[in-house]
Amino acid sequence: MFAIVETGGKQYTVREGDQLKVEKISAEAGDEIALDKVICLGENEDVQFGRPYVENAKVKCDVLEQDRDRKVVVFKHKRRKDYRRTQGHRQCFTRLKVKAIQA
Repeated sequence: MFAIVETGGKQYTVREGDQLKVEKISAEAGDEIALDKVICLGENEDVQFGRPYVENAKVKCDVLEQDRDRKVVVFKHKRRKDYRRTQGHRQCFTRLKVKAIQA
């Protein structure tokens, strides 16, 4: 069985046992959360689509870790003007493991 869920403004296709990296969710490592914005739910040829979400559908997940991603370097430069700026950014994320998909 698979599901397409929405969290953090993005959509993810998940199956039971999958690990996924999503935008930061306020939960501690070891907590259990339920993603209830299920857009699509299916198994083989039997597929349900929601309008906009499938009713009474949830994806139960365990929070594995809260961490920060690799550093992205932002470099601004204007030629011949002696203007250079370097800045770094590390995005926070949450790693989830899908336990069950409930229809």
